[in-house]
Amino acid sequence: MAAIPSQVSTASLAADGRGLDALRRSAAQDPKTAAREAARQFEALFMGELMKTMRASTQASGLMDNQASKLGTEMLDTQLVNRMAGQPGSLSEVIARQLERQMALVPGPIPSSGTANTSLPVVSAPDAVPKLPEKSAAGFVQQHSRAAEAAAAETGIPAQFMLAQAALETGWGKREIIGVDGSNSHNLFGIKAGGDWKGPTVDVTTTEYVGGQPRKMVQKFRAYGSEAESFADYARLMKDSPRYAQVVARASDARQFAVGLQKAGYATDPAYADKLGKVINTTLRLQRSMA
Repeated sequence: MAAIPSQVSTASLAADGRGLDALRRSAAQDPKTAAREAARQFEALFMGELMKTMRASTQASGLMDNQASKLGTEMLDTQLVNRMAGQPGSLSEVIARQLERQMALVPGPIPSSGTANTSLPVVSAPDAVPKLPEKSAAGFVQQHSRAAEAAAAETGIPAQFMLAQAALETGWGKREIIGVDGSNSHNLFGIKAGGDWKGPTVDVTTTEYVGGQPRKMVQKFRAYGSEAESFADYARLMKDSPRYAQVVARASDARQFAVGLQKAGYATDPAYADKLGKVINTTLRLQRSMA
């Protein structure tokens, strides 16, 4: 990743195209750090103009003024501006928060669902609303993009939709399905182990909705050797199960995909489609910000 200088003068920001290019490259790889640096530089520009205005209104031209003294004053002001910009509680913090929201790094709370099922679906309590991780969300998308694209080639379901569903089911990778023995199932889609599953499993206490009421139950979930295997198994489920035929057929539209999954019984949470639709939008914004 291209390094961003910790101190960039206002003149450099305004005139040095290489500095701007470095900031653009960094934004693609570490958008949060780039947003903070852009905010700091904007604050430096603003404060620099403020210093110029103050100098012009308080200083009268004298016999000792010359080009050298003016240059020295400008250099001093630049040093002061760079020292003050980016301090805690400064304008740059406000700007950075706004940039992060626009870049979908902190878009606000993302509704959570827990695990899903091919026979008796499972979701978490509807009042559990974790926030989008500031750093790991973009990393989650980058980490699983290749596996999602491979699954998309098998099913025709857009990779972004599957990434969003995996993010919803796992809380952006923060709530993976871990067995009672501590083993990681690598199960990103909450697929349970039915009678036809011959692979390894993990037992997990999860929340089922029965008659609209949440109940804690211990269930068996499929376990995989890697997250890529989880995407591949999800693709087989979507492609081969008649239950999800209409979901795959209408998967080009985010809303129809989310509603179709809920109607097919992927999850019992009555708000599952709405939650998934919101996470799909967040995933799309994240990918645009990383492009």
